Amino acid sequence: MSTEPWPKPLLDWLLGAVLVLCIVRLWVMPIGSSFWVDEMGTVFVARYGGAHPSLRAVPQVPESIYYALPRITERLVGTSEAGYRIWSLLAMGAALLLIARVAAAIIHPQCAWLVALACLSLRGIDYQAADARPYALGTCVAAGGVVLLIRWLDSGRVRDGAAFAIVAALLWRVQLVFWPFYAVFFVYAMVRLARGATAVDRRQAVTIFAALGLALLPVAARALALNREAAAHVIAAPPSLGALLRSLKLGLVAGAGVGGWILFGRRVWGDKMVREHAPGARALIVSWWLCQPLCLFAYSWITGNSVFVYRYLSLSLPGAALAAGAATAAVAGDTSATRWKAASLAFGLGVLLWLGNWHVRWPVHHNSDWRGAARAIREAAPTPEIPVICPSPFIEARPPVWHPNYALPGFLYAHLATYPIPGHAYLLPFETSPQAEEYAGKLATGELAMAGHFLIYGDGIHVKFWREWFSRRPEFGGWRMRELGSFGDVGVVFFEKAFSTARPW
Repeated sequence: MSTEPWPKPLLDWLLGAVLVLCIVRLWVMPIGSSFWVDEMGTVFVARYGGAHPSLRAVPQVPESIYYALPRITERLVGTSEAGYRIWSLLAMGAALLLIARVAAAIIHPQCAWLVALACLSLRGIDYQAADARPYALGTCVAAGGVVLLIRWLDSGRVRDGAAFAIVAALLWRVQLVFWPFYAVFFVYAMVRLARGATAVDRRQAVTIFAALGLALLPVAARALALNREAAAHVIAAPPSLGALLRSLKLGLVAGAGVGGWILFGRRVWGDKMVREHAPGARALIVSWWLCQPLCLFAYSWITGNSVFVYRYLSLSLPGAALAAGAATAAVAGDTSATRWKAASLAFGLGVLLWLGNWHVRWPVHHNSDWRGAARAIREAAPTPEIPVICPSPFIEARPPVWHPNYALPGFLYAHLATYPIPGHAYLLPFETSPQAEEYAGKLATGELAMAGHFLIYGDGIHVKFWREWFSRRPEFGGWRMRELGSFGDVGVVFFEKAFSTARPW
């Protein structure tokens, strides 16, 4: 008779149910909510193609094989939020399986469930899974490359090495900022070669990595060419040491170690440690966890062009989950599979309860309701030709790229193409400038004053600036203004003459 407190089949069923519930709540339910700014950029590229003239201002954007997937959605079902995001959901689902497989291979056979649920505990991974951007695909390709690298180093077969090189060559083509991850492949392979813990000889290793390098040369050349104008696309300040530490998810790793000590070390086996790690396991986990944040942190400070943006660090998140699994295994000893699964079940329930956002029925993917804002404009517009002041949400919208006669549809105003609104759009740049204020002043004394009403529509912080700017103008001293609703970080303000007959309410 078993002394385990939980029957194994019941635990397997409960773990599967909790995993599915987490995926449904954290990944599936947000996919129907409004696109955010960068996703509307995805829609623009998928709809108009990477050769559209307006993309010359952002040449790095269409440089991704990812866009082949949303183009399929656009052709089959049109601009559907769920249809665009389904590719990331599928990619992240595949990545989860691959990461769990790595955990079982290099940490502990029973660690796969815990690492998979640790991935789900990371908001960045959950965000990628419902995001119409390349990051989930990148995580899937990176995890696939690691699995194939392990297989090749274990088997020594040339065909496994070729499969690894093909998949690894795709990673940089998914997102140009993923270049640091190639250090993960190299470090793990070199550690195993140095220890003689592989069936691959040095000649074969040199051949495969040389082939990978040759396959990456065109991407490297393109990345270097684009890097010369990187300063025009910087969206973040130089990172602080605190930002670096937060990116490492130390709380998850430390919490897993402490939780494992409580559940396994102190109560069960105490003085017993985990079995010897698979060859190179520590090198793989540490490099997967640290390479992306450390390299982008260093690059940002060395060049002055900060790329330390959390979504650019997405490839490191599975490494943090693996580090958490290793921390647990280090204190788990040779505890039984049933206890491993019971601990994973408790962790999964915590993830579901803590991150489920249960105060709302349908969680949203991003705090940007551009769809709702566009709907409110359609409902409130008193005339089909109402003037609409539209500051761009993209940092590249600066003179001379921006000018008052910027042609629409254009990438820098992708929100106007994704969620159409009535009215005549008057385009302003991302941030104020002498040219922008001169143009706005001409509008204030001309079209806006004559119309008797106008809207300001865009990113909330920019709408706030222009609302205050126009409200200080003498032309609008007796005008009323009001917000049309709450749309997260999107703003819509309606200006009208105090006694205008055009009032829509």
